[in-house]
Amino acid sequence: MQNFEIFLLNNLPISKSIHPTYEKALQAMLEAGGKRFRPALLLGVVKSYNTLMLDAAMHAAYAIELLHTYSLIHDDLPAMDDSDLRRGNPTLHVRFDEVTAILVGDALNTFSFEVLSKAPFSDYIRVKLIQELAVNGGLNGMVLGQAIDCHFENKPLSIEDVKILHTNKTAKLIAASLKMGAIIIGKEDLGEKLYDFGIKLGLLFQIQDDILDVTQSSQEAGKTTNNDEAKNSFVTLLGLEKARDEANALADNLLQELNSFDDNLKNELSPLLIQYINRHK
Repeated sequence: MQNFEIFLLNNLPISKSIHPTYEKALQAMLEAGGKRFRPALLLGVVKSYNTLMLDAAMHAAYAIELLHTYSLIHDDLPAMDDSDLRRGNPTLHVRFDEVTAILVGDALNTFSFEVLSKAPFSDYIRVKLIQELAVNGGLNGMVLGQAIDCHFENKPLSIEDVKILHTNKTAKLIAASLKMGAIIIGKEDLGEKLYDFGIKLGLLFQIQDDILDVTQSSQEAGKTTNNDEAKNSFVTLLGLEKARDEANALADNLLQELNSFDDNLKNELSPLLIQYINRHK
């Protein structure tokens, strides 16, 4: 992922104006790092089948990271999770102010689609990628999940409804990252299979995140933890041990599916995925 990090730093959003901190705020949360998990999934799929497409695929991976980063900035706002730490740094509304954080989130959201619109693909591929990111990141995807999450604070949901919540809030963007990789290499049938796999992976990712929220300090996690008491998290509803059992069962299922992929894809994705799949085994 070193090449992606270089690409990101060389293509940070630029806005020269009379505003004293806007450009710095646009870049701050991107420069702060992160796991870059979603870009790595997309690039892993592309690398499995066509290394010649990797340079072009960087643009799509960057677009996903931009959209994901906007979602974190807004998720941390006082109106939502009211968090003061993200990626080991003060959140934007703490470092700058709430208005700046809202506007930077808005800007990164729209910039992600600008990046995709200029990516070096055919018109058909560009439109498919824009559609995939919009559908999974927008009104019936990540935003819907966040709306449900915020509305039902202090109102316990059933475990099935919580899975719907987190399928939208977390899993769909992870699934889209895999599918977008398949779109770039012209394997749309594989993309559907990877999307279904990604939904399960996203749910596991969220269960593990909920577990980390109660087992790690903010310093260890690089973000505010022990902040989910009012939320419909898997740990809040199931308890820590049952949440771990749920994660382990899902991890076993995902490992079986991963082993069913063709060798190129399995060999490329396994080093990335197994560290996440086995985090709580």
